[in-house]
Amino acid sequence: MEGVIDEETRYEAVRSRDARFDGEFFFAVETTGIYCRPSCPAVTPKRQNVRYYTTAAAAQTSGYRACRRCRPDAVPGSAEWNVRADVVGRAMRMIGDGVVDREGVPGLAVRLGYSARQVQRQLTAELGAGPVALARAQRAHTARVLLQTTDLPITEIAFAAGFASVRQFNDTIKAVYALTPTALRAAAPRRGAARATPAAGIPLRLAHRGPYQAAAVFDLLAAEAVHGIEEVTGERAARTYRRTLRLPYGTGIVAVQEARSTAAAGGGRGGGGGGGAEGASGPGAVHRGGWLDARLHLTDLRDLTTAVQRLRRLFDLDADPYAVDERLGGDPRLGPLVAARPGLRSPGAADPEEFAVRALVGRAGAERLVERHGKALDAACGRLTHLFPAPAELAVERGPLGALATALADGALRLDAGADRDDAEAALLALPGLDARTAALIRMRALGDPDVAPPGEPEPILDAWRPWRSYALRHLRADRDPTARRAPSCGSGADGSGSAPR
Repeated sequence: MEGVIDEETRYEAVRSRDARFDGEFFFAVETTGIYCRPSCPAVTPKRQNVRYYTTAAAAQTSGYRACRRCRPDAVPGSAEWNVRADVVGRAMRMIGDGVVDREGVPGLAVRLGYSARQVQRQLTAELGAGPVALARAQRAHTARVLLQTTDLPITEIAFAAGFASVRQFNDTIKAVYALTPTALRAAAPRRGAARATPAAGIPLRLAHRGPYQAAAVFDLLAAEAVHGIEEVTGERAARTYRRTLRLPYGTGIVAVQEARSTAAAGGGRGGGGGGGAEGASGPGAVHRGGWLDARLHLTDLRDLTTAVQRLRRLFDLDADPYAVDERLGGDPRLGPLVAARPGLRSPGAADPEEFAVRALVGRAGAERLVERHGKALDAACGRLTHLFPAPAELAVERGPLGALATALADGALRLDAGADRDDAEAALLALPGLDARTAALIRMRALGDPDVAPPGEPEPILDAWRPWRSYALRHLRADRDPTARRAPSCGSGADGSGSAPR
């Protein structure tokens, strides 16, 4: 999101049920005690009764409960946290990755290099909620997903969602949803299928805002797939991406299905309506978001939040395509490319440390590392047989790979969700055998930086394209790829292929 959204624009977004703002802010209605997403299909409240919040946690902290109609907790995350490199942006990325659940506020503060009091003060001052409240809102959403999609016992769900006790879980669910956990489970939408069991995996809808060029993302993942840990199967426009995941508490296998683009018409913000995540939409909706269907198999359900956030970064699902396309679409060089592929994403990485190694050694080299050092799954799942080796397992290698793995293993180089991007790039450049181009690609993909201009590109990446130069690069590469298709109705446009990540 570029710039600050004023109250007039916010109310117009609410009045027109504009899904382009879903996740960028929330609004609450004083007379009902409910908070919603901007695209909520309910009757528009009077302006004087509306209050605005940057996060769902801030609305909850102010005493509002989540709307049962529009499910504001299911919206895509704000793109602002991917753009910002300050302490608030870094903190939000780490909270999303589950750091507060695993390490508490002190652990978050240590990672940020501030005191716990300073972190609390900065987040509360800017967002209206501190790290505990932000993590609590995330736990509530995770719990709702598990309650409404699985038959897991409620006690197991409480701890899987990150709550310290069943009592804390019960109190939070009642406060956020005004329902008991049992009643919330009973209120789940029925889609004609039985709830999932742990053996069958957890079904998810990974929401995104606006048009999404799924074919380009799946083309890139197929070109980069490392045998043994990932695969792309099926026909184009109906493909499935599958991979193994190394997670804080255990391991996982994920399957994500390709979806046709929702290449909506329309330009910048301020008008039009929209549909939201999980199929929610409002009367008169024009701009429609969507989702990618996914299924997660986890050895430890406490990893659910972390796994989902890592998938969101891999598929760039929290991006704001309207802000990106509006900025780049006015450029003489990029304008036709943006028009051909609205909503083109800049994919990230499911495992930042893994991506750094793959960027250094290439796909063929990564497959050799999996064969030599990868941990075999207890039971192979199709062609998925291993986990990618952790940095500590690769530290025995010689040369640049050993140096990179050692730096990752001992913490001299951090590539986690909240890492300082400038510090990380400097640490990468200090390693032997790792050039500026590889460091820039790691910054773009592993750290999810939307504004990277790698050296050595055939066409210069202009400063005029800030803060979306990573997206400009994707457009230029798609334009150079002779296999890329330009039909926005089916959302295609490939990133190109190669043995190493791009």
